[in-house]
Amino acid sequence: MKYKLKQKKNQRIERITEATLVVGADIAKKTHVARAIDYRGIELGRDCWFHNDREGLTKLATWMKELQRVHHKTDIVLGIEPTGHYWFPLAQFLQEVGVKVVIVNPHHVNKSKELEDNSPTKNDYKDAKVIADLVRNGHYSEPKLPEQVYADLRILMNLREKVMDALGQAQRRVQNWLDRFFPEYTEVFRAWDGAASLIALREFPTPEEIVSLGSQCIAQRWKKDIKRAVGVKRAAKLVAAAKISIGLRQGLVAARVELKTLLEQYDMYVRQEKDIMGQVAERLESIPGTTEMLTIPG
Repeated sequence: MKYKLKQKKNQRIERITEATLVVGADIAKKTHVARAIDYRGIELGRDCWFHNDREGLTKLATWMKELQRVHHKTDIVLGIEPTGHYWFPLAQFLQEVGVKVVIVNPHHVNKSKELEDNSPTKNDYKDAKVIADLVRNGHYSEPKLPEQVYADLRILMNLREKVMDALGQAQRRVQNWLDRFFPEYTEVFRAWDGAASLIALREFPTPEEIVSLGSQCIAQRWKKDIKRAVGVKRAAKLVAAAKISIGLRQGLVAARVELKTLLEQYDMYVRQEKDIMGQVAERLESIPGTTEMLTIPG
């Protein structure tokens, strides 16, 4: 393993030759800065400050091409620190104009700052040079920006992860509500997101309402929407738990509003996750071998 890593690093170092213009760019939200060096670390030309728009990216490309011409370089390698998401449009633009983009580890940038000016302080101008030096010494990797259906899949799966995080938060908030207003509820329903439980939470969530309705009315309500009817026994157990509940009895009007809002959020995230996975399934159909891969458990 160590030999393979050493071999890969040597290949990256060999990639930077006397004919290579090495550029380091510090990426921000609106304004970036780039500095250029040769394979020995000698800085070439002045720095380039450019905005995060087409005019700015064109300015960067023109600046690099001019340095390439003046210093007789045959290729350009631009290194960036992949913090945040602002570098994606930059990488796409430069790849389209024939500039190779590589990334450096942010940890390496932080550790190398002091070598530049004997100071650990951070600034955009300094970081651009540090990044260029890391690239020159082979401390970089090549990003794989997905294309076509694979780009869609990456976006969809990243979106699903965010939706699932939000769904988990909504679930925890509902549980928090139950802990405050009906802590005995989980003794009747182990999972509050089952069909019968959701009906109860939406229509008669508080112990007071459950006792008022009685087990027969609750069981009949469940039978309207659930084919596999939840029996009177479960309804009776729910009523019994409600009678001895230690849940809060003040602020119940607002509590119902709170729970209604939380359940609407829960429903939305469940629907969004389902829609996203439907989109994923459609795109997987166009990739050879996915049908067979999906037969593997997990």
